Amino acid sequence: MPDYSLENKYSEMGYKVICGVDEAGRGPLCGPVYAAACVLPEGLFIEGLNDSKKLTEKKREALFDVIRENAIAYCIASASVEEIDELNILEADLLAMRRAIEGLSVKADFALIDGNINRGFSIDSAAIIKGDATSMSIAAASILAKVARDRICAELDAEYPEYKIAKHKGYGTKEHKEALFKYGPSPIHRKQFIRFLDKKDEE
Repeated sequence: MPDYSLENKYSEMGYKVICGVDEAGRGPLCGPVYAAACVLPEGLFIEGLNDSKKLTEKKREALFDVIRENAIAYCIASASVEEIDELNILEADLLAMRRAIEGLSVKADFALIDGNINRGFSIDSAAIIKGDATSMSIAAASILAKVARDRICAELDAEYPEYKIAKHKGYGTKEHKEALFKYGPSPIHRKQFIRFLDKKDEE
């Protein structure tokens, strides 16, 4: 379960405002990638807070509101499909995370970044592998990013119902791929992620 060990470690090193940062939507075939940065009050316990992937959608939705109500500061940001195609998904991912950090109403001086890459940030940072399962602030950020992206998937589903995006959240399921072969890609599909359609055309 996540706790404040990492936050306390860097606090003892002299950092005053530590944010957790995580992303959602790196793997899907369509839609923007989302990121969130979150600063929690020291020692705040939020019951049930954990890595967003380990929680049900209903639980994530409930925690989304609790986190926003109790956080010192939070920011949810994204990088568009166009930016993903132009930059590549890793760079777009980092861009969304930078936007989230820079958008905090209370400026952080240290960021705990979920994953193994933490380059290009304007403040000191550390990459934390499986950070969403160990750090409370990263776990909070993971829920904010995941719920925000799931909600945009619902909007995209209403706009492009033939792909059933609300069901699979844009991931490359069999049903999603079959819809792509049948209807072709939409403007919200990531060109770099659907090259299998070109291969199909060549057959």
